[in-house]
Amino acid sequence: MAIASLSSLNLTDKSSPLCFRFHISSRSKPVLFTSSNYPKLNRNHRIQISVCKAEATTTTSSSLLSFRDLDADDFRHPLDKQNTLLLKAIPGLNEIGKALLGSISEQVMVLENIGTSVLVSENQLSELHHLMVQSAEALKIEAPDLYVRQSPVPNAYTLAINGKKPFIVVHTSLIELLTRKELQAVLAHELGHLKCDHGVWLTLANILTVGAYTIPGIGGMIAQNLEEQLFRWLRAAELTCDRAALLVVQDPKVVMSVLMKLAGGCPSLADQLNVDAFLEQARSYEKAAASPVGWYIRNAQTRQLSHPLPVLRAREIDEWSRSQDYKTLMKRAISTNPIEKV
Repeated sequence: MAIASLSSLNLTDKSSPLCFRFHISSRSKPVLFTSSNYPKLNRNHRIQISVCKAEATTTTSSSLLSFRDLDADDFRHPLDKQNTLLLKAIPGLNEIGKALLGSISEQVMVLENIGTSVLVSENQLSELHHLMVQSAEALKIEAPDLYVRQSPVPNAYTLAINGKKPFIVVHTSLIELLTRKELQAVLAHELGHLKCDHGVWLTLANILTVGAYTIPGIGGMIAQNLEEQLFRWLRAAELTCDRAALLVVQDPKVVMSVLMKLAGGCPSLADQLNVDAFLEQARSYEKAAASPVGWYIRNAQTRQLSHPLPVLRAREIDEWSRSQDYKTLMKRAISTNPIEKV
């Protein structure tokens, strides 16, 4: 909130609504007034006008874009396509995974979230519910259940089990860290996993990786090989879902801002972070990793990671936002012009 005089206000800016609060005081005592009881002012009174951003409404004034007949392969990253084929080629992966994921495992995971989190709905955290429904409509996918869980670790994840209704979990610390637009990018990212059937593959592959270690003799070798394939696929899948986030929020800087905050953000520093500087940091990383030694270090650094490095994800989404494929896809978008609630 800032104190301003009338001459310093820019009333032509329509990017966000403004609200004005008046406080009138005199040298002797403050003067309080309502719309039905205005005071008579004299030169002894001083007027302060505080200007603040109006509270965000449950919908945005910008038009919502959705994509008719949107297919996952329309935005799937090439590395995701390649590594998904490699996973599908593993003999018996689906069958063994489904056998491991029985009704008991499913019940445990569902009850765990119902018992320890808050289920979002129209009458429970309605703003988050609206962001989820809006994002799902944009990507042409059924909105899953959404839970908010108390945790100091900023994170969000998706679970899809045995063809049942999937659900997304968002930690409270992540909500505190992000703006509402950035939070919508996170929800759209998680929806991207469901749009591309990543949730099922993620659950099955994780269980198989853990289970393979129990096989005598060759278990470790099988698990290590499968783990490397799993992480390689996961890193590629994350790049796809960053694209899903961009399709919903329509601004690459919003997606990159999420990645920047996950790399080194906190609520007290959020307003000082600079997306352009972070993108320049990403370019410098690529230059440093271009040498033979840098290439080796980069591969060693990322091989055991389930997610690509934030700077690499930022660079990827920046490049895709400038590509002809993205521009062609955006031409297929349909504006629905939602009615803004007041």
